[in-house]
Amino acid sequence: MSRAVLPALVALVGVLLAGCASPLDDADAGVPREDVTAAVAADPAAVALLPDDVRTAGVLSVGASVSAPPSAFHLADGVTTTGQDIDMTEAVARTLGLRVQRTESTFDGIVPGLTSGKFDVGTGNFAVTEARKKQVSFVTYINDGQGFAVRADDPQPPIRDLVELCGRTVSVLTGSTFESTLAKAQPRCSQAGRPAIEVRSYPDGATTGLALAQRRADVTMSTINGLRYLVSQQPRLRFVGEYRRLDVGFALAKDSPLIPAVQAAVTRLMADGTYARILAKWGTSPSALRTSQVDPPEPV
Repeated sequence: MSRAVLPALVALVGVLLAGCASPLDDADAGVPREDVTAAVAADPAAVALLPDDVRTAGVLSVGASVSAPPSAFHLADGVTTTGQDIDMTEAVARTLGLRVQRTESTFDGIVPGLTSGKFDVGTGNFAVTEARKKQVSFVTYINDGQGFAVRADDPQPPIRDLVELCGRTVSVLTGSTFESTLAKAQPRCSQAGRPAIEVRSYPDGATTGLALAQRRADVTMSTINGLRYLVSQQPRLRFVGEYRRLDVGFALAKDSPLIPAVQAAVTRLMADGTYARILAKWGTSPSALRTSQVDPPEPV
C-alpha cells in the first residue's frame, strides 16, 4: 500500500467502513492543485551558503517517505506525488538554485540513507527528538505531533493519557515516534493491572489507516495534521485527541555542511510569504513556526 494516496485511501476507507463496494472514479477530488512554488527564485545569500560540490552539481538529493497526507502522497495514478513536504522541498530547492532529485523510501530507511550519504535531505514528517538527534540533524519548518483516531462508531472518549490504550490494538508507522512512545507506556499498563497495548506496525500511513478501517486495530496513532486531514475527508472516522506536540524538520546527516543553507532557505520562504501559502494550501496554518531552528530541544 506504499503507493496509496489520500483521496483513494479516504474513498477506500469509506467503502470498507460502509461494508459495500463502489468505484473510485473521483479519487483525486478535493486535492489542492495550486502551484505555490512556481514564483520562488534563487536567493543569492542562501545560495552562497551551499557547499561547493552541491552548488556545482545543482541537485538536492532527497530521500522521501511518500505515504500519508497532507505531508506527501501519490495521486490516483500511483506516480504523481503531492503534499506539503513536496511543496516545501521544491520551494527550498528553488531558493537554493537547485533541482530536486527525489528517491522514495520507507520511513525507517531514510535515516540510514542520510548517514550513509545516499541522500542530502530526508523528508517524512520527521519529529525532532533527542534520540533522533544522536543520529541526524534537523532544520525545522512546522509543528505537528502525535494524535489518535478511531472509527466513528467507537464510543472512545478523547484520549488524554496513554493508559487509556491499555488492552487496545493500536496501528502505527514502523520506525516512528509512535512506536517508541507506546513502548515507554507499556509498564504503566502492568502497574495499573491492565492488559498491555497491542502495537501493530505498518510500513506506511495508508496501511495504518486501513488497519483501523478493517478492524485490525481499534485506534490509529499518527500525526496530528495527518489525522485531522483524514477525518475531515472521512466522516466515518473520528479524531480523539492530541497527545503531544513536536517540531518537525528536514533531516540531514549529523552536522551536514548543508544545514546553514537549508535553514537560510526556510527562513527566506517564511519572510517572503511562500511558507504561509504552502501551509494554507494544505490546511496546516495553525502549525506554523515563527522561526526555523537547527536541532531545537525536544519538549519535556
